[in-house]
Amino acid sequence: MALFFLNVFAILLGVFFTNANGSFYQYYSPLWGLNHLTVNPQATDVQLLMDRSSGAGFRSKLDYGSGLFHIRMKIPDKKTGGIVTSFYLTSASDNRDPGNHYELDFEFLGTTGKVQTNVFDNDEGHREQTFNLWFDPSEDFHTYEILWNPHQIVFFVDKIPIRVFKNNTAHGVDYPWKPMHIEASVWEAEWAGVVDWSQAPFIAQYQDFDFRACPAQINMVSQCNSDKYFWNRQWELNAEQKQQMESYRNSYMVYDYCSKTTTSKPECSLNN
Repeated sequence: MALFFLNVFAILLGVFFTNANGSFYQYYSPLWGLNHLTVNPQATDVQLLMDRSSGAGFRSKLDYGSGLFHIRMKIPDKKTGGIVTSFYLTSASDNRDPGNHYELDFEFLGTTGKVQTNVFDNDEGHREQTFNLWFDPSEDFHTYEILWNPHQIVFFVDKIPIRVFKNNTAHGVDYPWKPMHIEASVWEAEWAGVVDWSQAPFIAQYQDFDFRACPAQINMVSQCNSDKYFWNRQWELNAEQKQQMESYRNSYMVYDYCSKTTTSKPECSLNN
């Protein structure tokens, strides 16, 4: 009961707190592929199953205007291409035809261990940065986080920052200003390779559903930009984080959209 009133009070203050167990149903709802989605009795573990008939996905119950979002995830352990296991924020209300929108992605390409990050900046994306990992993401759970505040977007893997997308609106680069919700899913994508269906079913697992975020009103995030939220006070990475990110990217990044000579993305010409 005390936890209930604490959460109600927190929401009235404009910040969303979760309990220590990260109960799935308190903050998320099944979205699609309902017969391919399983929640354990304690609502602390979700399995998404992919076979020839369907994948599955879930989404947060609320939309947000800033926050530090995280999940613990284990991708399918059967080796194949073509299966995408994801955790992301999106402003799109219909992923079948999202059009121009904002989106911040973690996507595992098949089960080979490569993770792709992408940013849709009120457009169709194409800001991919792809990384190897220093572990096998199918063997155990690891933590994937997205910080979104008025100053920067940061992607973290096990607390190590691997990518930053800065607010460069002063230089004519768009930056997410619409509310976004959280989604997670497992699905088939031709661009991610060929699926070895003899290995099906493919099962992705998610845990630790807590996060810290500011619930947003419809089409407004300005009320979520205040420094009263701790995640909004980080204007840039600290010195240690910058060193961690540089070391990681030098060792593990295998693709960067800004390295393409044909890129037209304006942020690639800025010294971030």
